[in-house]
Amino acid sequence: MLTFILKGMGMSAGLIMAIGSQNAHVLRMGLRRQHVGLTVVICIACEILLILAGVAGVGGAINSQPFLLALARWGGAAFLLWYGLRSLRAAFQQQSLVTAAGDLNLTAGKAVLAVLGATLLNPHTYLDTVVLLGAIGGQQPGDGKYWFALGAVLNATIWFAALGFGARLLAPLFARPVAWRVMDTLIGVVMLLLAANLALA
Repeated sequence: MLTFILKGMGMSAGLIMAIGSQNAHVLRMGLRRQHVGLTVVICIACEILLILAGVAGVGGAINSQPFLLALARWGGAAFLLWYGLRSLRAAFQQQSLVTAAGDLNLTAGKAVLAVLGATLLNPHTYLDTVVLLGAIGGQQPGDGKYWFALGAVLNATIWFAALGFGARLLAPLFARPVAWRVMDTLIGVVMLLLAANLALA
């Protein structure tokens, strides 16, 4: 049991901890201290649903359909390209440099839509959770796939909670405009690299 849980946590960590649109959004909300709990809970809930769907067999089904894989691949590349260019553009715009919660007031409804967009509109999310984790988890013998899924969910829970609520520790650093510029630039570059890697895979 423990072996499967640790395997699930390790595989999930390798995928989820990379810089992506979802992590970038959680970090931004944490730095601005806006709807952090709501954002974290939605991210965790989405991970749970997608991982369970993958382990239940959706990942294997998609993996066996070249058309669906190609759709996810090129859709993911397009989304990452758009997100990367948006981040690079934000690095040179004043609104990306605010850290105070009052400077960017989001209602709870808008916060929900924002995190759902960053999570569910990114096809790369489905490749990581449903296809990759689902395919690997589904191959575990017996009840091992459920313990694997539990490990992946535990890692996602720990990661998003730490990222969202731990971001406030970085607030003094991001009080300086240059820090936001650097972060947006790095995120933009990484997103473009991921898009190129996905398109050329």
